[in-house]
Amino acid sequence: MSFLDRFFGPNYEKELKAIEPLVAQINTFEAEISALSDMALIERITTNKQRLTTSETLDDILPEVFALVREASKRTLGLRHYDVQLIGGVILHRGKITEMRTGEGKTLVATLPATLNALAGKGVHIVTVNDYLARRDAVWMGQVYNKLGLSVGIVNHEASYVYDPTHQEKDEERDQQGAFKIVYEFLRPCTRQEAYAADITYGTNSEFGFDYLRDNIEYEADRLRQPHHTYAIVDEIDSILIDEARTPLIISAPAADTENLYPTFAAIAAKLNPEEHFTVDEKLKTATLNDAGIEAAEKILGIDNIYTEKGLRYVHHLETAVRAKALFTRDKEYVVRDGEVVIVDEFTGRLQPGRRWSDGLHQAVEAKEGVTIQKESKTFASITYQNYFRMYEKLSGMTGTALTSQEEFFTVYDLEVIPVPTNKPVQRLDRNDLIYQNEIGKFKAVIQKVKEVHASGQPILIGTASIESNERLSVALVTAGIKHEMLNAKNHEREGEIIAAAGRKGAVTLATNMAGRGVDIKLGGPEATPEQAAEIKSLGGLFVLGTERHEARRIDNQLRGRSGRQGDPGETQFFVSMDDSLMRVFGGERVKSLMGTFKIPEDQPIEMGLISRTLESAQTKIEGFHFDARKQVLAYDNVLNLQRQSIYTRRRKLLMGDVHEVETVETELFTAFPEIQTAVAAKKTEFGELVFMDIFRRLTLQMIDMLWVEHLEVMSYTRSSVSLRAYGQRDPLIEYRKEGNRLFKEMQGALYVRIAEVLPRIQPQAVAKEEQVRKQEAEAAQAAAGETIESKDTKHTPVVHGKTYGRNDLVTVTDGTETKEMKYKKAEDLLQSGWKVVEK
Repeated sequence: MSFLDRFFGPNYEKELKAIEPLVAQINTFEAEISALSDMALIERITTNKQRLTTSETLDDILPEVFALVREASKRTLGLRHYDVQLIGGVILHRGKITEMRTGEGKTLVATLPATLNALAGKGVHIVTVNDYLARRDAVWMGQVYNKLGLSVGIVNHEASYVYDPTHQEKDEERDQQGAFKIVYEFLRPCTRQEAYAADITYGTNSEFGFDYLRDNIEYEADRLRQPHHTYAIVDEIDSILIDEARTPLIISAPAADTENLYPTFAAIAAKLNPEEHFTVDEKLKTATLNDAGIEAAEKILGIDNIYTEKGLRYVHHLETAVRAKALFTRDKEYVVRDGEVVIVDEFTGRLQPGRRWSDGLHQAVEAKEGVTIQKESKTFASITYQNYFRMYEKLSGMTGTALTSQEEFFTVYDLEVIPVPTNKPVQRLDRNDLIYQNEIGKFKAVIQKVKEVHASGQPILIGTASIESNERLSVALVTAGIKHEMLNAKNHEREGEIIAAAGRKGAVTLATNMAGRGVDIKLGGPEATPEQAAEIKSLGGLFVLGTERHEARRIDNQLRGRSGRQGDPGETQFFVSMDDSLMRVFGGERVKSLMGTFKIPEDQPIEMGLISRTLESAQTKIEGFHFDARKQVLAYDNVLNLQRQSIYTRRRKLLMGDVHEVETVETELFTAFPEIQTAVAAKKTEFGELVFMDIFRRLTLQMIDMLWVEHLEVMSYTRSSVSLRAYGQRDPLIEYRKEGNRLFKEMQGALYVRIAEVLPRIQPQAVAKEEQVRKQEAEAAQAAAGETIESKDTKHTPVVHGKTYGRNDLVTVTDGTETKEMKYKKAEDLLQSGWKVVEK
């Protein structure tokens, strides 16, 4: 019984059975629709769109529209939606999550509900995990939508496109390579507004979120980007709504220079020792200073009492520097690239350029690494992914692994998970974990296994949990003389092409667990003949080797799922050591000492049900910790979210020139300050009613923005301070809610105070001048939102770990397949093209 089969009992069978008659109904249209001309397909879509203007609903037109989409796909892609894909499409349309195994064609499934919901005329957003997948999917699936007369937009960082169907001479290239390569001729650059005005818009979660925030600090109504939040389909929904949900999206600009304390405290933290000066809890990911640590810091600073003499600011800096030292490791939680600290997503191994840790933590890590410390910034707007995606009237998503997180999806997003059976029975063989005494023994065994599998010609995909282990294993493979491709989620586009080729005979591909996610691995390679694919099947299909268990069961299942697509044979196995962080944190020491007692060689594995169960219970516990952390982030952001919605709703109405809203503000002002009516009447006489109301509207907008930025800063300090109230047996969240409500009421009151102060002396040119300043500030903040290292067009200089080299020093460099020894000055060009220094 497979993992999913357990769930096809009473829980989901009822739901799936209820959809079967719909699938039969869709299939009855096939013969009739197959006979239609291309023009007639568009006419039928138009007819269905008109049906929605009468009393009919999307559910009424679903069978015919799904049949039309299937026909368009057959004519353009040569792909006919399977019945299980139709089931997945219905689940998505109903605002649920469809769990479909890797290789079941989720990208194609999305065309069904996207087309149907686009007919309502309010736009559909399809959300992907990176810019590459947004462009790839739009170009690949764009021909299906175009066949039905629908437009497609794409929002990427610093670029927007619409699907351009005119380059049909490139159609053959797209048919062959569209699953992993973007044919750019089908993308035409456009404005952001055009991309969002399309029937269907592809984009990344961060760009959709940032565009929402950009709209809410905008000063020109015609530059607004997102008109509606009607329906979103989130691809890899577990990655976007769970893995990335702890980091909020923030639009900020550098604040005025303050005393730079980060290097001072990084130097102090460097002199403090674990256990002696602070304790580290790896389970809860905390580092706590003890009395000896505080005393040592006071001695270095030359003060008697840090709390009384320097206040909470110094204490905050000290605690942050210690956290940066104890809990954040280079090439695990972050990498240093082009002189900047770039966060590594702990679940996916992907770099997250443009994202920064808050509360000064990012600056503390920069100080620790000795790179340029970015200025602390002033927040203009922020939102969590949870609250952004909950704004959609209807939300749905698809992934290969959602069941293990179904509680979180339901609790946070009110989304049900429905697993869909595979099109063909799964033939993959999932072997038991092999457990080794230490990491050295595990690595030896991994290399030995790769040699064995590689000798037979069976393709092998090796998954690692971090960039660091990815690079170490690559060096070990080079030393063993095994030619391989290495991926660690740094270049999504090339990544897609390499992953697509990972099924070729004799291929060895080394990747972080998530590299190339979204691209199918076809046996024999992307352009394999049936004979080549059959040869790989006879060898046993794709062998997936996991080099350690991940903190979340979902990620392990995703890695396993790369093998055995569409009924192909395949094999998977995890190699685990007692040194792996998961085992170390959750009680592996006892087993490790037992293995030492029984003199088990380091490269000899054991298979123990007890250890496998320990691993799975550890994963469940960690998933629980992370869920709690995300719930905590959300609980605090919910307080701010009510305030955010109130401010943003009023702000948008004022920006759009809503007369009723301007009059409401005026009435509220007169209620708070009746005496101001005389001054207002005088100004109306001076400027004329219409000019005054426009000045009043623009002044109110400026005051709202100024107060909101101040409010966000105060709320951030409040969030830090309420945690101390737990010592007084008070719930910090309740305290934050009370304080937040009080501060928001004060802010609303302050709005009328500020307007009343300025209004009697107001002049049009003063408002225009201030608006210009605010506009420039907002534009600078908008441009910086989601700034990526790639977008800066810098030449990628090599990052040398741990040491620097003189120009004439001899170094050994490798590209993963070839190794050379040369002077550093001659190696620089190779290092800039992706080679790495092998440290001895």
